[in-house]
Amino acid sequence: MLRYVLLLVACLLPSSAEGQNVIGEVDEGGHCLCKVVLPDGTFPMHRMEALEFTAQSLNVTVQQEITKMQSYQATFSLYLQRLRNLTRRVEVMEMGGVSYSELDFELLKLEIREMESLVVQLKASMNGSSVTVETLYAEIRNISVMVSQLETYDKNNVLAVRREIVALRKRLQDCEKNRETVHPTPPSYGSCSHGGLVNVSKPFVVQLNWKGFSSKYGGWGKDSFIGSTKKDMYWVAPLNPDARMMESFRRYQSYDDLLLYKNPTDRALSRLLYGNTYDYSSCGQGSGMIAFNSSLLYNCYNSRDLCKWNMDTNTVERKTLNNAVFNNRFSYAGVTYQDIDIAADEEGVWALFSSEASAGNMIIAKLNSSLMVENTWTTSQYKPGLTNAFMICGVLYVTRPVNTRREEIFYTYDTNTGQEGQVSIMMDKMMETVQSLSYNANDHKLYMYNDGYQVTYDCMFSR
Repeated sequence: MLRYVLLLVACLLPSSAEGQNVIGEVDEGGHCLCKVVLPDGTFPMHRMEALEFTAQSLNVTVQQEITKMQSYQATFSLYLQRLRNLTRRVEVMEMGGVSYSELDFELLKLEIREMESLVVQLKASMNGSSVTVETLYAEIRNISVMVSQLETYDKNNVLAVRREIVALRKRLQDCEKNRETVHPTPPSYGSCSHGGLVNVSKPFVVQLNWKGFSSKYGGWGKDSFIGSTKKDMYWVAPLNPDARMMESFRRYQSYDDLLLYKNPTDRALSRLLYGNTYDYSSCGQGSGMIAFNSSLLYNCYNSRDLCKWNMDTNTVERKTLNNAVFNNRFSYAGVTYQDIDIAADEEGVWALFSSEASAGNMIIAKLNSSLMVENTWTTSQYKPGLTNAFMICGVLYVTRPVNTRREEIFYTYDTNTGQEGQVSIMMDKMMETVQSLSYNANDHKLYMYNDGYQVTYDCMFSR
C-alpha cells in the first residue's frame, strides 16, 4: 500500500530539472499515470565470473610451475650425483690406481653420452637455457674430453698390451691346430718334397697400387723363375680404367722401393704410330699376367695370343694359344677379360683357360720356354663360376667366394696323376673382389691383387 502511495506522490510532484527520473501524466478518466526511471545499479556478475576463472587458471599454472621446479631440483640433484661419481672414476683411472680395460672406457663414454642427452632434453623442456644447466652441460663435455684423452694417452699401454695378448693367443691356437699337419720346417724353395698345400696365413696388405683407388684391376708379384737373378725385383701392372687393357707396368728393384714408391722403372706397352694413333697390339688384356725369368707373360690385347715381354730388351714375342676363347667369353667370376690366366710354379709355366669344346670348363696347359703347349688337362670346373686359380708343384688349386670377406680353396687337379680332389682352405681377404692370384716358388707366397690392394699370403704344406 505504501508503494502505491509513493508512486502517486511521485506522479503529483514535479520532475527534477536536474534528472528526469519520474514522468507523470493524467489520462482522460482523470487517472494519474507515472513512469519511474530507476538508475543503472545492476551488479556486473559476468565480470566477476571472468575474474574468478582467470584466478583459477593462474592458480593451476602456478602449481604446475612449482611442480616443475621441484622436478628440476630432483633431476639436478641426480645429475650432479652421477657427475660426481663419473669424476671420481675418471680421477682413479687418471692416477692409475686400478686396472682398467677397453670395456671400462666404453661404459664411461656410454654414460657420458646418456647424460648429455638428458641435459639436452632438460634444456628443451625449460624452453631455453639457464646458467645452472649450461654449467652442468659444460662439465659433462669436459668429462668426455678427459676420458677420450685418457684412452688415447694410456700411459701404461694396458689396452695395447691386452690386444697384443689376444692376438698372440689366437696365433698360438692356430699353431696348435696346425701342429700335427704342417711340416715343422718348410720345404726348400723350389722343392716339391711335401704333401701339398694345407693352409695359408692371414693376409698381409703391402700397399695400394701406384695408380691409386681407381685401378682396381691388375696384378703384381715377383719373378717366379726358380733360378732368377732378380728375386728381389717386384712388378706391378694395374689395368686401365676400362678393366681390360694393360698399357704399362712398373718395376721396383727392392721391397723398400716398392713400399716407398721410389726409383720405379715404367714400361709402356703401347706404341705411338703417328699423330694420336697408337698401336696396342703388344698391350695386355685382363689380370692374368705373371713375371717369369725377367719377362712379363700375359694375354695379348684383343686376341688369344700369349705375349712375352722381355724386361731387359723391351721386345715382345707372341704365340697363339689354339682353341682358347678370349674377349671376355669365359672369364673368372666377378672380373672381366681374364679368359687366359698365366701361372708358374716349381715345374715351369702354365696357362689356365677355357674353350668352346670344353663348354667353359677350365683347361690346364703346360707351356715350354717358347710358350708352346706341351700337354693339356680338362677339369670339371666351369671357369666363370670360379674366383681364381694357381699352380703349386703341378697341382691346380681353385678358389671360390664364401662371402665378401672370405675365399675358399676348394678344388684341386693333380696333373702328375690326373686326379681331381676336394679341399677346404679358407682365405681371408681385405676387399670383396679377387682380380688376380698367383703363387711364387721362390718364397712360398701367394700374391693377390684385391680391388687395387697388393696382398700376400704365406703357404703352409703338409709332410
